[in-house]
Amino acid sequence: MNEVVSDSKPIVLSVGGSLIVPNGGINTTFLKNLNTCIREHVKKGKRFFLVSGGGRISRTYRDAGQAVIGTLTDEDLDWLGIHATRLNGHLLRTIFQDIAHPRIIEDYGHKLVNWHEPIVIGTGWKPGWSTDYDAVILARDYGATLIINLSNVDNVYDSDPNINAAAKPIDKINWNDFSKLVPKEWKPGSNVPFDPVAARLAKELGLTVVIANGEKFDNLNKIINGEKSFVGTTISP
Repeated sequence: MNEVVSDSKPIVLSVGGSLIVPNGGINTTFLKNLNTCIREHVKKGKRFFLVSGGGRISRTYRDAGQAVIGTLTDEDLDWLGIHATRLNGHLLRTIFQDIAHPRIIEDYGHKLVNWHEPIVIGTGWKPGWSTDYDAVILARDYGATLIINLSNVDNVYDSDPNINAAAKPIDKINWNDFSKLVPKEWKPGSNVPFDPVAARLAKELGLTVVIANGEKFDNLNKIINGEKSFVGTTISP
């Protein structure tokens, strides 16, 4: 079990593309539950940056390109993924249009001025930057100290559970130890719990990242509320 201290600062909520667009198409059940969850917390005064991942859409386009011409460059792989995050981001912006800032953040070099809305949507920016990295940039630029990274797994494990049946879930870990579990660099389509490049910046900034299952909304509510017991992996300084 974990504990994260809540405050009045905005929370960066990174919504994995696997939750928005799993293999069977757009998950409207998840999106309805996310809509209800976020609006309830907004009523209580919470503010969020929602960063959208690419999900199956990005992999579908990457696979199509590779099927036609073979190997794709990392830049092409990145751009296909970035545009997938932007499509998903526009969907989130549509869902939260009445409470969200009118601008979707696609260029992180230009900060928002006089931001009053409780929701801001962020998407992929440019090749070489994952949405994990984008989430850390948002935390840095807008004073957030907590990033909640939602995916389709409950925890980070000490080894790959698909390979090692004895792999153990991790409740808490510091950035130094986390860096030993992942590669040093990030590549488009990398299957890592959190981008190692983003992790280094998060460590430098003293951020806390919680990785949790985005389909378990009772658990997500606990994390947002700063409750002591929830299921997930907390990575902190």
